[in-house]
Amino acid sequence: MENPIKILLVEDQKLMRVGLKSLFDEKDIRVELEAQTGKEAIEKYRLYKPDIVLMDIGLPDISGIDATKQILEINSNAKVIILTSHLSEEEVQTSLNAGACAYVMKDINTDVLKMIIKTVKDGAMWLDPQAVPILREKNCGVIPPRQMSRAMFKEQHSNLTQREYEVLKLVVDGKSNNEIAQELTISEHTAKAHVCNIIQKLVVDDRTQAAVKALKEGLV
Repeated sequence: MENPIKILLVEDQKLMRVGLKSLFDEKDIRVELEAQTGKEAIEKYRLYKPDIVLMDIGLPDISGIDATKQILEINSNAKVIILTSHLSEEEVQTSLNAGACAYVMKDINTDVLKMIIKTVKDGAMWLDPQAVPILREKNCGVIPPRQMSRAMFKEQHSNLTQREYEVLKLVVDGKSNNEIAQELTISEHTAKAHVCNIIQKLVVDDRTQAAVKALKEGLV
């Protein structure tokens, strides 16, 4: 069995740390290190080089965004996931500019968060669907403005079936295969098959990349 993904959890609220630590107390993902401040996070990253840093923005000393930037200065390949309740153009933009691999809201489904951690570990990037309209509206340059209509997108990806478009939208919404199955009244096996077909047809490596591609090309 592969070694578990080692996480440095940076969160100043004890209750959140306890909850997240229990959530990831598994064979494949573990919270190995904790930090309550940005400076503590930087030092622990320097010493232990965890696989993933799960970073809050609002910390008592320096912000999680500044801590992210300094961690990336230690190791340009560091993988930092911003996990926050903050949602503003400036915070999303500066987090990505600082080098964060993902920007995730704290109300996210726990299974989706686990999926994000695993895919970020493998080199993927992820942007919470709640953050996409902000960047698109402000034309920040991270997500290009919607340039294609749905009809144009479908014309370019005509090999996707109508059902696969329905599944793709739910993938973008962060739904698991089980949740997709319940939403569309199909079996979980069928939902998984649709997701696999979408990944293959969009020529991407995983469901996260499929969601990102759909967002960038204007389907949702």
